This record gives sequence, C-alpha cells and structure tokens, in this order.
Amino acid sequence: MNAPSTLLVFVSMFAPEPNGGIQAFHLDPQVGTLVPAAATADCPNSFFLTLSTDRTKLYALAAGKFGDAATEEVTAWRIAGPDGRLEPIGRTAAGGAVTCFVTPTAGGGPLLLAHYNGATVATLPIGDDGRPAGEPLTVAHPCAGSAAIKGRQEAPHPHAIIPAPAAAGDATFVYAADLGCDAIVCYRLDPASGRLLAGDPPIVKTPAGAGPRHLAFHPDGRRLYVINELSNTVGVYDFEPASGRLTERQMISTLPPGFTGTSYTADIKLTPDGRFLYGTNRGHDSIAGFAVGSDGLLTAVEITPSRGKGPQHLAITPDGGLLLCGNMPGDSLAVFRIDRETGRLEPIGEPVPVKSPSSLAIVAP
Repeated sequence: MNAPSTLLVFVSMFAPEPNGGIQAFHLDPQVGTLVPAAATADCPNSFFLTLSTDRTKLYALAAGKFGDAATEEVTAWRIAGPDGRLEPIGRTAAGGAVTCFVTPTAGGGPLLLAHYNGATVATLPIGDDGRPAGEPLTVAHPCAGSAAIKGRQEAPHPHAIIPAPAAAGDATFVYAADLGCDAIVCYRLDPASGRLLAGDPPIVKTPAGAGPRHLAFHPDGRRLYVINELSNTVGVYDFEPASGRLTERQMISTLPPGFTGTSYTADIKLTPDGRFLYGTNRGHDSIAGFAVGSDGLLTAVEITPSRGKGPQHLAITPDGGLLLCGNMPGDSLAVFRIDRETGRLEPIGEPVPVKSPSSLAIVAP
C-alpha cells in the first residue's frame, strides 16, 4: 500500500495492559480498505482520543485503573511518521475520575476535559510544543442530578465538552453534555486565565430522562446537535453566536418504531458538508442516519446495522465519502460508504478486528 495516498486512522483501545493502547491503520479512501500500521503501548485503558487543531499531535486519555483519579492521565503524542508512529511528548494527571472526553480549543488554547464521576469539567493548558503545560483547572457543574432514571442520574455526570465554532467578544463559548443532570451546561472560556466561566444562562435543560451524552456543531456554526443516551434521541438546538444562547427546535428518535429492547446511544457525527448526521445505538447495534434540512431539522434516512456489538464511536473521512464505526464490545472496526445524494450507508468488506475500539480519529497526509 502506498502510505502517502492513504489516510491514517488512530483507534484507542479501551483495555488494560498489554491489550490497551493506540492502534493506527492505513485507510484507502477510494476503496475503503483498512490495513494495520503502527501500534503504541504505554496508554492502557485509553477511552478517548483527539487530534490537535493542526492535526500533528494526538491526545489520549489513559488510566492504570479506569475510575481511579490517581491513575488517570492525559497523554500527549507527536505523530512521527506516515505509518502512525507516535512519539510521547508529555503526560499529566487528568484531574478527575472517569475522565471520558478530551478535545482541543482553537489557537493553541487549552484542552477541554469531562470527568463523568465527580461532576467536574476542566481546562488543561498546552504549551507551544503541544505538551501539557500545567495542571487541569477544574470547575464543578452548576446542576444536580435529575433522578429521572434511577442508577444513572443520581448526580451530575459530564460526558462530553466541546467549544463553539466561533468566538464571541473576548471569550469562546463551551458546551458540556451532562447525562446525570439532563442538561447542556454553557461556559465561556476566558482567554486570559484559561478558565471556564459560567455562561448566561448556565444551563439548558433537556427532557427528563434524556441523558445527554455527545454534542456536535453544524459546520455552519448555527446549530448544535446533542445525542441523548438514555432516551435514544437527537436534540436540535439553534445557536446564537453573539449571546451563546441555545433554543431547542427538535427531538427525534434514533430507533425504529416499535422497538422494545434495551438500547443506549453513544456518538454523533455530521458529514463535513453538513448534509447528513449519524448516531450510534448500542443494544440495537445500529447507526441511525438523518438528512439535515436547510433549517437544520432532521429527517430520518435509515437505520443501518453497525456490523458489530456496541457501536461506540464514529469517524467520517474529510471528503465525506466514508464512515467508520468502532464496535467496542464487538472488538471490530467497520467501514461504510456514504451515498452523497441520499446519506445511506453501504458496508465495505468485512469488519477489521481490533481490541475494544472506543474512539477514532482520522488524519489526512
């Protein structure tokens, strides 16, 4: 395989040593084949990973024991070659327990972290060389558990945190999905201190028992989409860039009518052109596809089998032609071609074996 003509795919493997770590693959964007490349150890129980904004570095969560704050870390790596080799450039404590999400902010700003247990989110300063440059600055979520779903919503549970795509004034809006509070929590990132400050309003409530998990902004920067783990729905919100306010517009199911089994959503992704949106169903083991209207509202396209148990995370190639799905308990990575006219998914080849794939990131050469 000619590596420069392929894309690099990084997959975090949520397993203890020696099975955990980060596995790279070469992805041929024309035919959709995956070929294993370099593997990186020393990153056990790697639940989530993300790329730097310049896509030259990778940040991954690691834990000697997932759920033990004393062993949870943010690890930083430089992408050292076209085979997916990673060189360590730093690591630091994650600052909380069950750290489940990490993402960068623009312009060399801090990383954003979500701690599922402990009800906190955090910023982590990053140096010019991309390595962690301090300790996480944590903030407690300004909400209490909703208690609508016993055993899951007894306390705040921040599950994801992302920056808005545009800055307003001297700060950037940041939004966190809190599964335990049934809330989207709004912050402002203060560029001077690198800290998260309360937004106005600080909380946007979702329907009781929704359990917001992951979020994604439309490429046009005018709408926010939230996938709700417990109610198996996607919420559509208008976003006002000047004020940061969110207004709910739609709540649509990810499951087929009449389904009575147990299922929980996980991830949500939009195609780069913003025309289609996809979300995963764990239990129904499928990928729900939606067409995005000019008004941002969603129309169901189809629900496609994920080709493995427990679809955890999705990634879409930069050209919008392929979708990858990591089936975490199914130990496999599946590839689908996206029909550019309809948004329907066509499976390509057989799923590729990989241990406990929990998060995916794609890098163009």
